[in-house]
Amino acid sequence: MTVPSTPSRPGALVVSGMLLAALALVPTGALAHAGEIGEHASLAHGFVDGFVHPFTGFDHVGATLAAGLWGARSERRMWAAPLVFVCGLVLGALASVSGLVVPDVEPMIAFSLLSLGLLLASRTYVPPLLATAMVGGFAVYHGVAHGVILGSEIALVGMLVATALLCGCGTLAGVAVRSRSPWWTRGAGVALAVFGATHLATF
Repeated sequence: MTVPSTPSRPGALVVSGMLLAALALVPTGALAHAGEIGEHASLAHGFVDGFVHPFTGFDHVGATLAAGLWGARSERRMWAAPLVFVCGLVLGALASVSGLVVPDVEPMIAFSLLSLGLLLASRTYVPPLLATAMVGGFAVYHGVAHGVILGSEIALVGMLVATALLCGCGTLAGVAVRSRSPWWTRGAGVALAVFGATHLATF
């Protein structure tokens, strides 16, 4: 994909600025797990509970959409990154449900937002396999964080359906803007990286 040296659409810069301003107003407490994971263990028992949970925190929504946006940058393998993200989420959730203790989950989630944002915003070439592996690795941490609220298998199914839906939306959005201007995707990446860096600084 060819990336112009200067913005091809001035409006893209305006949108990027608006995204950054909006993110500055988002409190770091607006997260799907907020660092107090243990209090919410076994909270989600039904499909709807599991389905709604991924939408309750910007950290998970942002990372999931970013996986879809990154996948859309590759015309031949656009669904690879979203699929790997969903699979990684499953592994992390199952590990959490089984009682596996994973250290530094919240900092890694913040780092995942920073890294995924930089992937989208950077003009540096990153091998697709390496980037996809990163996406999957980060997804494991998101899965671990979400797994502790799962109280049944059907809740896990609901969470995975919601995650797949978010990934699909990110991919379709990436495809829609891919032929217009890469600055739309890059602007979203900058906004996500700023949010991740801000949250990471709190640890």
